[in-house]
Amino acid sequence: MTRHLVTPLDESALRSLRVGDRFTLTGDLFTARDAAHHKIVDLQLRGERLPFDVAGMALYHCGPIMKWTQDQWIPISAGPTTSSRMEGSEPEVIRHLQLRLIIGKGGMGPDTLSALADVGGVYAHYTGGAGALAARSIRRVSGVHWLDELGMPEAVWRLEVDGFGPLTVTMDSHGRSLYEEVSRDVNRHLEPRRQVRGG
Repeated sequence: MTRHLVTPLDESALRSLRVGDRFTLTGDLFTARDAAHHKIVDLQLRGERLPFDVAGMALYHCGPIMKWTQDQWIPISAGPTTSSRMEGSEPEVIRHLQLRLIIGKGGMGPDTLSALADVGGVYAHYTGGAGALAARSIRRVSGVHWLDELGMPEAVWRLEVDGFGPLTVTMDSHGRSLYEEVSRDVNRHLEPRRQVRGG
């Protein structure tokens, strides 16, 4: 069964999600890649506030392609960015902004998993290579920040989406990570082969 979540995101709804659950999202999300993460952390260290409110929103690891036409931004492609690039700063960003839904591809590490447990959040996988499909779910571009400074893919885009997904929970707030489990299974099956070759 595929669930449907609507922003502002509710902590109890996110804590109820488990690895393997599928859902779609309607409401508000914002994009942030490497440069935006570093800027958010830098603002936090200086005690400054973000120039936009992300309360109840989802964070999408994405560098969209946008076209300016008729006084508005039109999304052309909005596929996910490999999330592991943000691992160094993501835990701090999650805790500081109390983010409960991270969307990307490829998964993240144990520090992010710990931060998700602290705030009651999940990491959800969106299929790579489906940028045009993702763009069709964007109802409106509600704002863009740091565009001149960071450029189009690294800027923070605030988006209103409708039925965005399907998304699959691959890291949950209960300490489960599908990526860690698959890695353990692979290593367990490879170990006998390593022993035979070593003998």
